[in-house]
Amino acid sequence: MVRGQETVKRALEIAASGGHNILMMGPPGSGKTLLARCLPSILPPLSYEEALETTTIHSVMGQDLSQGLIFERPFRSPHHSISNKALIGGGRYPMPGQISMAHNGVLFLDELPEFTRKTLEALRQPIEEGQVQLSRAQYSVTYPCNVMLVCSMNPSDQVDGPLSAAYLKKISGPLLDRIDLNLEVSAVSFEKLSNTVAAESSAQIR
Repeated sequence: MVRGQETVKRALEIAASGGHNILMMGPPGSGKTLLARCLPSILPPLSYEEALETTTIHSVMGQDLSQGLIFERPFRSPHHSISNKALIGGGRYPMPGQISMAHNGVLFLDELPEFTRKTLEALRQPIEEGQVQLSRAQYSVTYPCNVMLVCSMNPSDQVDGPLSAAYLKKISGPLLDRIDLNLEVSAVSFEKLSNTVAAESSAQIR
């Protein structure tokens, strides 16, 4: 349950209903990360087929599946220092990366411009096609990656003047073209945070 940010929450509800990719821009402490982490809880429940797909991918990574199928939508938030192989997948015996581990869920890239341009460029095709093909000498493997991409960043004016252009230049135009909604997230006042009016729960929103 998140207090305040009513306009942003409404936009996130619309994005969740349509599976739209989002970029949230706002100052540190405005709640961007918390809002992103709440998104899986308002997405439609996984169908049996989606749960089977999600569980299969996680089983490839050796995750303990003693509790049965995974019916919760995944949320993955890789650090900006992540390598291409860890994000997209790869290795001698190709394993799924974070983008495939987020299949049927949310891939959250916090502080988007802190990721290397090469890493962000590697996301373009998988985001567009909804799958990753990893080829090796003798065979190739295709992993699904139908994700809701959620990104966040500070406004460029939060970065020292000379760095602003370089800060924003890391984000390529083609990747931004795959962002459906750009949201401005402002800091919430103490009055709104202390408001006793109960906010809607994720279950009510869903």
